[in-house]
Amino acid sequence: MSNSFASSLDDYIANFPPILTQHLKDLPLGTPEQLYQVDRAWWEFRQNCQSNQPSQTLVDQSVMGLTEVTHDVIIIGGTLGIMMGCALQQRGWRVAVIERGQLRGRDQEWNISRHELERLVSLELLTPSELNTAIISTFNPVRVGFGNQLKPDLALSVRDILNLGIDPVYLLATFKQKFLANGGTLLEQTAFHRATVHPNGVSIALTRRNIATNAPLTLNLSGRLLLDAMGHFSPIARQARYLQNRHYQSQTLRPDGVCMVVGSCASGFQSPEIADLMYSFQGINDYYQPFWEAFPARDGRTTYRFAYLDADLRRPSFARFLADYLHELPTYQSTPIDHLQFKRLLYGFFPSYRQSPLTFPWNRILPIGDSSGMQSPLSFGGFGAMVRHLPRLWEGLDHALTGNYLSTTDLATLQPYQPNLSVTWLFQKAMTIPLGQTYDPHQINHLLCTTFSAMQDLGAPVLRPFLQDVVQFSGLSQTMLAMSWRDPLLVARLVTQLGILPLADWSKHYLALAVYSVLNRWATPITDSFQEKMRYAAWQYGAGQD
Repeated sequence: MSNSFASSLDDYIANFPPILTQHLKDLPLGTPEQLYQVDRAWWEFRQNCQSNQPSQTLVDQSVMGLTEVTHDVIIIGGTLGIMMGCALQQRGWRVAVIERGQLRGRDQEWNISRHELERLVSLELLTPSELNTAIISTFNPVRVGFGNQLKPDLALSVRDILNLGIDPVYLLATFKQKFLANGGTLLEQTAFHRATVHPNGVSIALTRRNIATNAPLTLNLSGRLLLDAMGHFSPIARQARYLQNRHYQSQTLRPDGVCMVVGSCASGFQSPEIADLMYSFQGINDYYQPFWEAFPARDGRTTYRFAYLDADLRRPSFARFLADYLHELPTYQSTPIDHLQFKRLLYGFFPSYRQSPLTFPWNRILPIGDSSGMQSPLSFGGFGAMVRHLPRLWEGLDHALTGNYLSTTDLATLQPYQPNLSVTWLFQKAMTIPLGQTYDPHQINHLLCTTFSAMQDLGAPVLRPFLQDVVQFSGLSQTMLAMSWRDPLLVARLVTQLGILPLADWSKHYLALAVYSVLNRWATPITDSFQEKMRYAAWQYGAGQD
């Protein structure tokens, strides 16, 4: 990997892999420019991971009180933040939502289950009619398979998991309309600049462009509480992780894992109705195991190729990853590329950190959604996690605002330690191949075949929670025992591969999961205090019983 990125788009295109150059005419307009931007971001992210310094300090503190506080809550980041903003505004709080661009959902569907989505109806954020309008595709079953394309070593079907396609454009437009109708403040095309925490509130400096002169304008807002919904790459979260790492004497801001994904929506597939939740049909290549995902979509069919890896500068570029996607897609879907009509391409990389959820070190600022790390390191979509945690966060924030529980300690109870998420780190690590490590090309497929075969035999109460990113102590324990019985040598190899220290660290989370499960089942509230309510919610969610 070069120590510098391509200085121009022409230089970047000149180094395209041959298969990408060959099929460039078949891809949507603007593909080289989009690839150039995402690859630059990927390269800069890995470069910045070598340092333990935030790019800039965006949050500071003042002992001076604000003379006026105009809002109860300010939410920065509208894509997922508008859901929380709509919920809080509905409760009567004064809410402002800040969005860097236009608050509009992307054209590509979000996938979720009906059980999860119906929480939006129970919270009265959507009517049943609006929920049905938001659903633009329904499909069952969904396949999970590993091994050979023609004859998988394991292939099983599950129902009602990520089997709905949701229209983000309609969903966000609905939330936006309700938010404004209830008196909410929405600032679009407005960028966050910095925040200052005061004893009685937070002041926010924002910038936006004057449409007539293109000159930057500075705006200032104030609120009792600031919610960071800026996602994985939130600059506030980066500053908080720097302070956290300094406490743990870490030398870099390198994430513990990255999920890298490319995909497309296209028509012309021979079997467009088949859905895959997780599928692999080849072994490890170039120090990573490729996985596939596929869902029917309104415009055809969406397919993704993804892998778990680290943030080493020698990892593949998105141009290389897309080239491999185009090379393998005809085998995966049994359809030649020249039979497909590509509507759009999708790219992304999603860092994850073991020290999650992230606790901010400031009063009156709380991360939500991907900024907080409140999602499994195995999944790379924050929509489902946000919907699952929305009832807990909504009720908790309402109590916090009512009782003025807005200190660092109080807000930490709203993003508590979750052992059911922490135990999944071992699975992510087991599917990540360090550069330079000797490996069996089929070791990850073999591991997954053994794991899912055991869960399949144990039944839906074990299999379904795992596939929905809700790990539970009973199911996890039964699965580990079954794996040990099926393949004791596999367990021994895993111990060697992962190392004693990571396994010892994982054991702490496994034991905590057992404790949380017992507390969730048998403990009863003593008081009706804010801290007590949040503690019991943490036990419920931390035990995977949400």
